[in-house]
Amino acid sequence: VILLSAILFALQVTAVTPLSGSTSNQHIENQQRNVAEGLLEAEAENGSLEDMLLYYNASSDADRFHGANGDDGEYDGRLPTNTTFGTALQETFLERGIAVNVDLHYIRSAGERRSQPLINLGTPSDHSSTATWQITLRESDELLDSNGDPTGETIADAVDDDGRTYFTTNDIEIDASGDSDVYNVIEVEVVVWRM
Repeated sequence: VILLSAILFALQVTAVTPLSGSTSNQHIENQQRNVAEGLLEAEAENGSLEDMLLYYNASSDADRFHGANGDDGEYDGRLPTNTTFGTALQETFLERGIAVNVDLHYIRSAGERRSQPLINLGTPSDHSSTATWQITLRESDELLDSNGDPTGETIADAVDDDGRTYFTTNDIEIDASGDSDVYNVIEVEVVVWRM
């Protein structure tokens, strides 16, 4: 009787809720991370990830990505669905009830890490998953217009023309000889979570 009472008491004290940590939650987080990593790899391979970074309106007063509506030049509350990368995020995540944020990180010469939000769909939950991919941008890479076509203006042109600047800087020392065309290496970070 004492043993059964102790078991009954222990069961009543411990509550299991839908938000309790479990192996199924961990499995879902791992699965979302794997899907995000696969999406980044596929989009990098087909060139749409780099195209998204070059989808930049350097001629606007508030230099930003085409159609961005956020205060920091990001897509706030929506995806850039007129781009291949934005469409891939829509089909892979949002249509399955998964929210996504995308941030761009780069290093300055002093070792300082800077960040630029690209897509902001909200605040990630405690059970979010993160995947990253690095893209090397070159000074000779051409910026794209709002239709996704090359403008003829390179990243270097956008930096040097009338004090306008691309969203990142090129003051990182990648090649000591100075012969490198590398502008910067951008880490694309995708954070996903259930809505």
